[in-house]
Amino acid sequence: MKLTTRGHYSVKALLDLSLQPNHQPASVRSIAARQNLPAPYLEKLLIDLRRAGIVNSIRGAQGGYQLARSPSQISLAQILTAVGETIEPLPHLSPTTEAEDWVTFALWKRMHQKLKEAFDSITLADLYYDARSWQAAQGDTTSFVV
Repeated sequence: MKLTTRGHYSVKALLDLSLQPNHQPASVRSIAARQNLPAPYLEKLLIDLRRAGIVNSIRGAQGGYQLARSPSQISLAQILTAVGETIEPLPHLSPTTEAEDWVTFALWKRMHQKLKEAFDSITLADLYYDARSWQAAQGDTTSFVV
């Protein structure tokens, strides 16, 4: 399983939104600038995230996007699903009649279930604290770029 650009950019944007003081909205342009992301592509991802109920869009001069709920209530699985990611390691794997293939199939099936459970249990808040811990360990205390 490899996190594609869609998933990676989505997580970066949501972590950026989690840093907004008092949950204020942030513009696509400001998120894109802080996280070094292409704004047009980011806008499309944020629309998908809004449709999934992960972010809200606010109109007006002070508008932008904000998290729709607490970072601790947004799972990695929800984020990836919202932007069309799949966590299927081998989506077309099926067992054959040979015993060895059944063992492989059973192993992949169990690993897939554990992977799904992990993505369901990891929240945006967890990722935020992991990134902050890593950054502190690197000695960086100034800015926070995911």
